[in-house]
Amino acid sequence: MFTKIKNVLLGSPLKSDDESGENHLLGKSQALAMLSSDALSSIAYGPEQVILVLTALSVGAIWWSLPIGIGVIILLISLTISYSQVIHAYPSGGGAYMVSTENLSPSLGLLAGGSLLIDYMLTVAVSVSSGADAITSAFPDLHPYNVHISIILVLILMLMNLRGLQESASALFIPVYLFIASTLFLLIFGLFKIATGQLDYSATAHVGQHISGLTIVLLLRAFTSGSASLTGVEAISNAVPFFKTPKTKNAIQTLITMSIILGFMFVGITFLNYWLGILPSSHVTILAQIAKKVFGSSIIGRILFYIFQLATALILAVAANTGFSAFPILSFNMAKNKYMPHLYLEKGARLGYSNGIITLALGAIILLIASNGSTEGLIPLYTIGVFIPFALAQTGMVLYWKKQSPQHFLKKAATNLIGALICYSIIAILLIFRLAAIWPFFPIIGILMVMFYAIKRHYTNVAKQLRIQESEARAVHYKGNRVLVLIGNLTQASVEAISYAQSLTPHVTALHVSTSETKEKDDELQEDFKREFPDVQLVNIVTSYRDVIKPTVDYVSQASQEARDHQETLTVLIPQFVPKKSWQNLLHNQMSLRLKYYLRWHEDIVIASYSFHLKD
Repeated sequence: MFTKIKNVLLGSPLKSDDESGENHLLGKSQALAMLSSDALSSIAYGPEQVILVLTALSVGAIWWSLPIGIGVIILLISLTISYSQVIHAYPSGGGAYMVSTENLSPSLGLLAGGSLLIDYMLTVAVSVSSGADAITSAFPDLHPYNVHISIILVLILMLMNLRGLQESASALFIPVYLFIASTLFLLIFGLFKIATGQLDYSATAHVGQHISGLTIVLLLRAFTSGSASLTGVEAISNAVPFFKTPKTKNAIQTLITMSIILGFMFVGITFLNYWLGILPSSHVTILAQIAKKVFGSSIIGRILFYIFQLATALILAVAANTGFSAFPILSFNMAKNKYMPHLYLEKGARLGYSNGIITLALGAIILLIASNGSTEGLIPLYTIGVFIPFALAQTGMVLYWKKQSPQHFLKKAATNLIGALICYSIIAILLIFRLAAIWPFFPIIGILMVMFYAIKRHYTNVAKQLRIQESEARAVHYKGNRVLVLIGNLTQASVEAISYAQSLTPHVTALHVSTSETKEKDDELQEDFKREFPDVQLVNIVTSYRDVIKPTVDYVSQASQEARDHQETLTVLIPQFVPKKSWQNLLHNQMSLRLKYYLRWHEDIVIASYSFHLKD
């Protein structure tokens, strides 16, 4: 039953052979839809975050969003060039994690990787939260259900990605390209109406106008808030293996296309907001207000507005998919280096890294509940989470060029140096002026770093203990075997288990634990047992408690020691019955599973099951 439900939700399993075929990989148009939705969607909240900071001082300060926008574009150009170089240098993916690990140090690589893992969870949380905001801007009655809508969107995206690369890319195709088309139409139509005098100049202040109380600190805070629009730029460099061949060329072309569209949208939205003099509102986004003014109040204008809001809501909802694409491949690269559990190396039935997808969804839901779905509260964490890897990647590429071209590395690394300088400046600004908002990031990344090293240490110790050294290779020789059969009642399952044990060795013992609830049946059990197995010893342990686990474990420990003294093995055989239908397992207490769990920690015993299959 569960398999059928799984196949309905996720689709039928794919053959492993399909993985190596080009049909399983992404073309440029599909990759743009799947990997750039986060970066492109950020124009729905990035310019607004700049305005929120500026209007905290004065509505007249909005004109400063124009030079701030130019600064964001300069940073975008630097990052685009830098990550194009990263794609060339590291076509196997991994992005900032791989660059930092190989060119700086493993510790800084872990810092970059851990920051990105957190950031991808924040990507999902911020994106779906913004998507819920867009939905409730168009339908205000739904505003109290923002968090619920956000969680539902996360679960939908999780299921979509568990279905595989091709299906998730196809599902994203319409939302992403509808948003690109509708936003470009909004900008071009708005600029046309300005050029033809149909949109009056309503700016809150002229460019260059003096604003009393304006400080460099405020401008820097606004710039860091606007820079949140650049999160997601690195995702393509993490996911190069997903591209069709030639992978490097296709990935770079997709990155450049995304950056051009993102840059035009950011500048266009910033300019229209300045021209129209739009102010932030707690219930309607700035982008929605711009769309209302540009499209007007006619019937056609209202239709265009709702189409645009639908496109915005869809892109914000699916923007989280960038995280679903990048988080699993980053987890894979870190697990390959033994810093994350090996379960992140495994692919699911649909050839996706299912464990990474599920982990990301759970983390995003926790963040949404903790922040009550507040986009504004998550964005500072979002920003610090991405600019640390940005800065480390830029620094790593400087050292990469120094190793590759010692004579001319400054020429090749110029863009990386500029990008690194800007990124470190943003980090410094966040640390100095936004520490109250970003401080939770640091204990989280600290815990992750400790966890990474603990996992690495464990895998190192396991490999050391399992490795066979020729000088130390030895086999353990046992003189015999003892079998201990655990029985609750004398049933068909336990009778067959004891008979099986007798076929292995003459040294068979049965163990029964008698509780206050079973005392009345104990005499009957002993009589039946003696009749069925006169040559097998039945040990009956009486306990004053209801728990049978501890007496069983204590007796097994004692029996194990006796077996070791005689250089024999002890096999603990646990009879169990298997229902015909899987759902019927829920109707039974699963005592055999509990016993196996507690016995597995004891050395020098073999735990085995004897399964009796029920017919109905």
